[in-house]
Amino acid sequence: MEQTYKKEPFALYEKKFKALADQKRLEILHLICRRQTVCVGDLSEMIDMPQSKLSYHLKILLDAELILKETKGTWSYYSFNKKEMNQLLSEELCGLFTSRCSEEK
Repeated sequence: MEQTYKKEPFALYEKKFKALADQKRLEILHLICRRQTVCVGDLSEMIDMPQSKLSYHLKILLDAELILKETKGTWSYYSFNKKEMNQLLSEELCGLFTSRCSEEK
């Protein structure tokens, strides 16, 4: 008899891992992490990408809650969401697989 499970955690993690599954977004995350807080104009220059294209990638990272956005006047500042990134590597995620997978052969 197959045990029923909730699909919500899988959908949540899928969105986050899809956001991470892009080399440019990983580079953007790395730059934001190193700078702690960075405005979109500076980030655009650092990564040598037009703001319109950068905004597309930032939206994906924001929707996945991997970065945070703060607006000051007309400028948007982005920061690394440490709590969310730490959760991706948490025991909670690993626990979705280890207990069941270790029992099966």
